[in-house]
Amino acid sequence: MNLPQILYLACGLFCIGLYGALTRRNVIGLLLGVEIMSNAVNVLLLGFSRFTGQVAAQAFAVFVMALTVAEVVVGLALVILLYRTLRHTDVDEANHLRS
Repeated sequence: MNLPQILYLACGLFCIGLYGALTRRNVIGLLLGVEIMSNAVNVLLLGFSRFTGQVAAQAFAVFVMALTVAEVVVGLALVILLYRTLRHTDVDEANHLRS
């Protein structure tokens, strides 16, 4: 693959993730959209690393993966808490938990 193909792939993945994150009302679907956007960033970083020959982008990609794992852990904890409280994972209904 050449660099424009990797850029198109990363852009496509990011757009799919953004669409999923903006249109889902379910918390799990929202987290999946954010996960796809994070994977698009990883594809972009590794593509730039391959074509520039620098290892720094690979280090950033590992950091992004670690950050994504931490985000998933916190997100799943919030999903479990939301489900225990409301018996569903609808984002619109979670607004009632403020009071």
